[in-house]
Amino acid sequence: APHMDPAGHHHHHHHHPNHMGGPAPGMQQQQQQHPGHHQQAPGGGPGPLHPPMNGPGQFPNHHHPNMPHKMPSPASIAGSMNNDQSVNSLNNNNNSSLNPSTKANSRASSSSGGNISVAQSTTSSVQMGGGSQQGGPGSTKTEQRLTHEQFRAALQMVVSAGDPRENLENFTKIGEGSTGTVCIATDKSTGRQVAVKKMDLRKQQRRELLFNEVVIMRDYHHPNIVETYSSFLVNDELWVVMEYLEGGALTDIVTHSRMDEEQIATVCKQCLKALSYLHSQGVIHRDIKSDSILLASDGRVKLSDFGFCAQVSQELPKRKSLVGTPYWMSPEVISRLPYGPEVDIWSLGIMVIEMIDGEPPFFNEPPLQAMRRIRDMPPPKLKNSHKVSSRLQNFLDRMLVRDPVQRATAAELLAHPFLRQAGPPSLLVPLMRGARHSNC
Repeated sequence: APHMDPAGHHHHHHHHPNHMGGPAPGMQQQQQQHPGHHQQAPGGGPGPLHPPMNGPGQFPNHHHPNMPHKMPSPASIAGSMNNDQSVNSLNNNNNSSLNPSTKANSRASSSSGGNISVAQSTTSSVQMGGGSQQGGPGSTKTEQRLTHEQFRAALQMVVSAGDPRENLENFTKIGEGSTGTVCIATDKSTGRQVAVKKMDLRKQQRRELLFNEVVIMRDYHHPNIVETYSSFLVNDELWVVMEYLEGGALTDIVTHSRMDEEQIATVCKQCLKALSYLHSQGVIHRDIKSDSILLASDGRVKLSDFGFCAQVSQELPKRKSLVGTPYWMSPEVISRLPYGPEVDIWSLGIMVIEMIDGEPPFFNEPPLQAMRRIRDMPPPKLKNSHKVSSRLQNFLDRMLVRDPVQRATAAELLAHPFLRQAGPPSLLVPLMRGARHSNC
């Protein structure tokens, strides 16, 4: 199940072909920037599944400007990577599961693919070869399946009553993914544009992740997190109304522009403020990548796509489900080890590589092969390391640490010398699509 933005924010289609995720963070697409931009969705589930969007900016698949984000269903990573494969066929020695004809992850993909987030429950398994098998005793589901009507009734308890169509007009679809579609609409009472993420309850990989869209992000507010305004049940769809960000997704920028270090520091500082806040509240985003970062027209950076987040606490300090987007996943997530908020810091390090190199490591390889490399190899290196200052290299080296215990925290990184180069949000305005020269 790919990521989607609930609010119809402009998301870029990212270069990531697949997301893996548990509870999916809500995604928004932004219309003006990339069709695949995510917009953040309210939610606190385990994992991100971003659908690629074809809209100009609020969809998660930033790297693929014309791709809608698709949300992979929790059913399978393989499925999300390759629509007709089951998760268990993702074997190291089973080359048929890694279809050689599978499209490479070029960012200029067509409208059907994108950086797809994957959300997989802890009881399913993905075989990449060499990894320990997950599952085991006690992993069988004992709770009975809720009927669609029971699930709908549970969701109705946490959303607003009424029909949002009475107060919204001029709906314009800006993207779609496997979890749903993102539209822009006008709020009749205020005249302002909002993003609306529409998700069909019957078409979710892990429908329980839809609660993230409503509950988690409704309760957490921060200047660097996309605001969720309200949510509704419309027939069999969950509609989440959120802030619309005109600047599009960061994916659009990393794939079209060269960012200088002041601009990279400015993005990182704003992202780390959001992550420091979320982590202090026990929320793990689980799908950090350029597609999940949206920009306002003044250059402010906001974290979006919360459909896959997870909540940790003293009682339940670690999570285990395979959630996220393959190229951005940390070694411990891929290895199916219990993990915490540190996974977001690794993913942010991969996003820093995107800002320097234009794409994540191993992006020209199939998702499962890339995951195997991340799992088994030393941390990836920059292609353009010769263009980077020692402060930026050291900042990156504190994030891409295989041992999560040794990896820097968001709070520690906010004090790193590299971020002294950060400037005001206005530094990012020249990078946005409207301001860029059209000599692509």
